[in-house]
Amino acid sequence: LPLLLKATLLRLASGSYHPFYNGFYYNHIMNDNDDGQDKVDYFNGAKLVVETSKDPVYSYNGANVTLPCHYRYEPDLGPKRKIRIKWSKLRDDYTKEQDVLVAIGKTSMAFGDFKGRAHIHQASRHEASLVISDVRLKDDGKYRCEVIDGLEDESDVVDLQLQGIVFPYQPPRGQYRLNFHEAEQVCQDQGAILANFNQLFQAWSEGLDWCNAGWLADGTVQYPIRLPRKPCGGVHLAPGIRSYGPRHRHLHRFDAFCFSSALKGEVFFLDRLAGMTLEEAKQSCQDAGAEIARVGQLYSAWKFLGLDRCNAGWLADGSVRYPIVTPRANCGPAEPGVRSFGFPSKGRFGVFCYRER
Repeated sequence: LPLLLKATLLRLASGSYHPFYNGFYYNHIMNDNDDGQDKVDYFNGAKLVVETSKDPVYSYNGANVTLPCHYRYEPDLGPKRKIRIKWSKLRDDYTKEQDVLVAIGKTSMAFGDFKGRAHIHQASRHEASLVISDVRLKDDGKYRCEVIDGLEDESDVVDLQLQGIVFPYQPPRGQYRLNFHEAEQVCQDQGAILANFNQLFQAWSEGLDWCNAGWLADGTVQYPIRLPRKPCGGVHLAPGIRSYGPRHRHLHRFDAFCFSSALKGEVFFLDRLAGMTLEEAKQSCQDAGAEIARVGQLYSAWKFLGLDRCNAGWLADGSVRYPIVTPRANCGPAEPGVRSFGFPSKGRFGVFCYRER
């Protein structure tokens, strides 16, 4: 029986299952008037309705989250029926949906990165909610809740949005040096992922203004402008997200827009009277039971934990930066932000370390 259920769940995930009879009736009526109209299907019986949250569900990296989904019949069919539930994640580039979980009765199977992290929550009658534990950055996006009862197949979509921050990134070798795959890797190296358009738009609405074009997760290249100016599309264009559209993922080179969420741990600053080289900085973090912080971790600590330090420190990529929440004299511009000294080949600075809680 377990093997049979497993095979059924796999067929359901692939969409190749055969519907079972459930007491619903369809009358297939052919139009005999030969007027060119197609066949019409008339349905007699209960209507299946699936509903999810109309508002986004917000979460953050490392948290547990429930994506609500409920179904009902009109009219009500009485006792709960043995239905099939399928959850899938819609992709940013509109390619085939990613299978998350399928379930029949109390038996379920999760797929891919969701194995061991996803299960169905059925605390009440006609509930098909999805619980995701230890939320990851890539979990951000739209999810489809599909309920299948014989020939009836209805679905609705819920939006999971991670609370986070978008930051532009250039590698040490300079501007516009990354193809799409290299951009994915540098974001990952900095404790982040490539941002999607919704994340970039949210960052723009919160004040992000950046004149260099960067890759997004869907393979497009865009950049956010709050203050129109000549080098950034011209002074006559309205503020907004400028887009180059999809670019060749191997041949074209730009910067990257990375997305990082809240932290599971803490970022703290260490220093010596004479400062440290990069190698000495890495060792100092290890001696403190931590590791040298990555760029995404510093941005997250600045945004979510209020990290404010007017001292420059090394980060894992070899850059030197410092976070300012409250602007003040001798700490850079008059706006809050993460300041950068670039990638100095020489010099002695403090260091920002990251330690899991």
